[in-house]
Amino acid sequence: MAQTMASPLGPAAPDPVFTPPAALAIEPRLWSRIAQLVEQATVNRSVAGSSPAPGARPSETILTNARIALPGEIRRGSLLLRAGRIAAIDPGPSRLPAALDCDGDFLIPGAIDLHTDNLERQVQPRGGVRWPSRSALLAHDAQCAAAGITTIFDALCVGDLGFDEDRPRTCTEGAADLAYLAPTGLLRADHYLHLRCELPAIGMIDQLRPLLGHPLLRLISLMDHTPGTGQYANLAQYRAMRLRDGEPPERTDARIAELQAQQARLREANRASLLALVNPAMVASHDDRTEAEIAENHAAGIRIAEFPVTRDAAAAAKRLGHQTIAGAPNVVRGGSHTGNVSAAELIRAGLIDALASDYVPQSLIEAAFLLPDRADLPLPAALRLITDGPARMIGLTDRGRIEPGLRADLVQIRMHETLPVVRKVWAAGNRVA
Repeated sequence: MAQTMASPLGPAAPDPVFTPPAALAIEPRLWSRIAQLVEQATVNRSVAGSSPAPGARPSETILTNARIALPGEIRRGSLLLRAGRIAAIDPGPSRLPAALDCDGDFLIPGAIDLHTDNLERQVQPRGGVRWPSRSALLAHDAQCAAAGITTIFDALCVGDLGFDEDRPRTCTEGAADLAYLAPTGLLRADHYLHLRCELPAIGMIDQLRPLLGHPLLRLISLMDHTPGTGQYANLAQYRAMRLRDGEPPERTDARIAELQAQQARLREANRASLLALVNPAMVASHDDRTEAEIAENHAAGIRIAEFPVTRDAAAAAKRLGHQTIAGAPNVVRGGSHTGNVSAAELIRAGLIDALASDYVPQSLIEAAFLLPDRADLPLPAALRLITDGPARMIGLTDRGRIEPGLRADLVQIRMHETLPVVRKVWAAGNRVA
């Protein structure tokens, strides 16, 4: 059976129908059928498994001479994949002629990315350029698979604070394309929908409501990118960022005043409306800065803290039993690009449960292999931050570890000096990169 997860919809709220833009000509009555097709496509891929190597039994693949990343150790050995699942882990090399030699490379579980903005970057590859939405999704899928990500949570923004006026269109078209493509078998990785809700944005709730019935929606995050708040608490850095983008200083000052007034007017009302519509257990906070913010989220039933920007906020979240996510680019770059807390520092302190690629898909695996040096974390524990950690956080119990019976989502990695290079990727036993 395909993996099922709890819906983010609260029990008291009726299931709204996902209504894509009229230009896409999808009838709302088709969405329940699309949900069934998505489920069946997942089953079909798992049952089909991988194409057998010459001499192997149908639907079996043997990977040998690998350094296998198990939950608590790296062990040399071989894997048997059957019908999309890991069938056996054997010590030492296989002598069967059909075995595929991994040349001593690492074999790790497929990475699970709970937050990637990469689709938005494919839709708008440069300023003033918009790429066809469905083509952009296929390119995004291929990039993520090539980076070793086999489960992708496409983080699409609901509402905008002046960063990109086309964000509502990108979100609505992307959500529709995802539901269209998921049942086709054309996507290399498993995709789910993560809605990033900009709380102070005008019209955010109106845009959100029709998206709540999407068959792949699994995560919602509460964002507030108002200058002076969260990630942009430092107004001098915010002004410098806008100046680099070519905005005149007087326009930036006017923007700050306008957005702060809008925040005061809309944030709390939008937050209350959103939390009344959804199950808070599937909601993440975003860019928490203070212990008070964590306490407010806890009182609302929120138990995931995404990208805390201070150590105090991360520590408060862990004290209250929250699951925490940090950005992998922060680890790779050696710090936050907006001057906030170092992710490696939080990981070293035991305050992070998962990494997300945020805006660079290849950062997930790179970060994991850097953490033994940068956070004194053993490699198996570092790899759990991009595999088992996010799987457990979101309720995906069929993946995230190399164990018999779990999905054969695997990545073969060769080290080039200190850089991990993805050589091959399997999703449910199928070679996808």
